[in-house]
Amino acid sequence: MKITQLLTEQTIILDLVASTKQQVLEELANQLDQAGKLTDKQAFTKAILERENQSTTGIGDGIAIPHAKSAAVEFPAIAFGRSQKGLDFESLDGQPSHLFFMIAASEGANDDHLEALSRLATFLMDEKFRNNILAAQSKQEILDIVSAKEAAVDQPETAAVQTPVGSTQKKILAVTACPTGIAHTYMAAEKLNERAKDLGISLKVETNGSSGVKNRLTAEDIAEADAIIVAADTKVEMSRFDGKPVIQTGVGKAIYEADQLLNRAVTGDAPIYKHVQSKDEADAGETKSGFYKHLMNGVSNMLPFVVGGGILIAISFFWGINASNPDSPEYNEFAAMLMTIGGANAFFLMVPVLAGFIAMSIADRPGFAPGMIGGLIAITVTGVEGASGGSGFLGGLIAGFLAGYVTILVKKMFSGLPSSLEGLKPVLFFPVFAIAFTGIIMMLVNPQLTKVYTSISSFLESLGGTNLVLVGLLLGGMMAIDMGGPINKAAYTFGLAMLDAQNFNFMAAVMAAGMVPPLGLAISTSLFKNKFTKPEREAGKTAYVLGACFITEGAIPFAAADPARVIPACVAGAATTGALVMLFDIGLRAPHGGIFVIGLVDGGVPSISLYILAILLGAVVTALIAGLLKKRVVA
Repeated sequence: MKITQLLTEQTIILDLVASTKQQVLEELANQLDQAGKLTDKQAFTKAILERENQSTTGIGDGIAIPHAKSAAVEFPAIAFGRSQKGLDFESLDGQPSHLFFMIAASEGANDDHLEALSRLATFLMDEKFRNNILAAQSKQEILDIVSAKEAAVDQPETAAVQTPVGSTQKKILAVTACPTGIAHTYMAAEKLNERAKDLGISLKVETNGSSGVKNRLTAEDIAEADAIIVAADTKVEMSRFDGKPVIQTGVGKAIYEADQLLNRAVTGDAPIYKHVQSKDEADAGETKSGFYKHLMNGVSNMLPFVVGGGILIAISFFWGINASNPDSPEYNEFAAMLMTIGGANAFFLMVPVLAGFIAMSIADRPGFAPGMIGGLIAITVTGVEGASGGSGFLGGLIAGFLAGYVTILVKKMFSGLPSSLEGLKPVLFFPVFAIAFTGIIMMLVNPQLTKVYTSISSFLESLGGTNLVLVGLLLGGMMAIDMGGPINKAAYTFGLAMLDAQNFNFMAAVMAAGMVPPLGLAISTSLFKNKFTKPEREAGKTAYVLGACFITEGAIPFAAADPARVIPACVAGAATTGALVMLFDIGLRAPHGGIFVIGLVDGGVPSISLYILAILLGAVVTALIAGLLKKRVVA
């Protein structure tokens, strides 16, 4: 996208009336509003002022770039104002500002918009460009100057001189980042690169902008670096620099004091950085493997769907177990609404969201769409007649990692495209090919996974004359393996079939066992707090409610985060409960409801007491095994 698509005659003021900083901001915001770029001028002005309070956008050399990313922006745009006499904008160099570019980015601004906005910021580092803008006689002349600069920059550059192998030239790295990631991030990078080139310094700069991390520093880069400059007014990933000479400063300093920073880096005037892990980083598992980080990114974003959806389903039961069924005498319209929101929508999105955010963690934003599609295929495409639910959350995990690494592969495939096609990558090439490849693979794999459903169902139907305690053990374990997936559904469907045949023991075993995983893990988070992260401990509070309501999916966030330890613990506890229910010869005529239907247990108070005992014993087994198997969380 061209800058002149964002900067137009309607958003240019050749001679500002304003004489103070506040007035400049209001005058430019008003110009954007009159040009139809804003939906709420006051809200946008407030966002501009909040950004200005973080650090001045008067960068020196007579330039100010106030900017904000706000929902009050309907169309991304740039407003330009000029003051020939200059005014005080609290610039870094203490000099008056003459050129004011107000950048307005919408919340949904795509990469093309953001790159065009940031590109303008780099142009302003060119003194000749600034002088031409200052001397322009008309709005059209200003636009022509911008267009000419863009055309000059788009021309192919000669290859940079490579540092010879074995050279003793020092290698300097830098990271730039500002709160909005639109202007200062790229201006600082441009200034550092420009001065490093003039000084003959080998430099690589990583930018942490709104469109993502660009030119990311690799582990090899960091290992070989003699010094690192971190010019940031917002959080950047610092743990990777542990033990290296690091100069930390504000992003504005990199624009105005680039020479001093580079000289300090070259002469060794940089303290050794020692990373002290914060509690938040520990809770987020920052010291864990990349696999774990990707997994936790999916789990943390899936949690609201599990919790919100599960609680809404539970509330719908207050009007009756069948209150959401239009054909039932218990039908209640509000209960049906809650069930639709919680079950048909929140729970339906749970697995796609898990897969989408795992993929996004691996491949950045381009991974999100293929991850979502892969997760959706996991729960909808069965390829097996009579099967439902696809491969569940286990299929979602597969889809998430598959989509992430497929997207990385697609990125590499298109890395050699001409720069003129760069803008098409995130909006055309990446989504089309990454979604296609991920979807095709999942379409081929998922039917094989869901064939498990029919084979297990057939196996269960053959157990009619088997020892009932062993059947209860098996059914209980199946309810906990994939928590809503095909194996869980096979056990539940078998319970429903036996219920229809007037055999109520199997349904009692299935429901009790299905309550155990979330209840057991909730108890475990209370007993073994040092084995769970803060988000998991918070999720544990909700898991008490979800487990009591027979919403086995309440255990999915724990299982997804640590499947090797959590799933065996859940299976052991649920199997124990299933076996005990069959041993106690307890029957239940209700197909769902958890604590809401315990009163319907056959046999009155004695059987109800034994039923509750079986659930609690299984939950305790799960809690203890999970607590013993899980590793201590680093505080």
